[in-house]
Amino acid sequence: MKNELDSRFILSVFEKVRQHGEKVNDAYVLDGVKAYTDLDGYTVYLEDAYVSLRFGFHNQYHFDYEKSEQLENFELKLKAISKMD
Repeated sequence: MKNELDSRFILSVFEKVRQHGEKVNDAYVLDGVKAYTDLDGYTVYLEDAYVSLRFGFHNQYHFDYEKSEQLENFELKLKAISKMD
C-alpha cells in the first residue's frame, strides 16, 4: 500500500468492517478499525487510534499519521481484516 493503493482491497476491507463490525453511531468498528463514509458516500474512511485513511472519488487517497510504525500497524490490521470470511 505504500506506493499505489489497491482500490479493491480498501473497498473489500471497508465492506468486511461493515459486515462483521459493531455499529457505533454512523460508523462500524472491527478489530480497532473504524469505517464510515461521508454524506454522499463518495469518500470512504478507515481509521484506528493513530492512522486515518481517506479514500475517495477517482481512487484518490490520503493517509494521516505521525510515525511510520503507526502506518505499518494499520496496514497489518487491514490485511488481517481482509482475510476474514
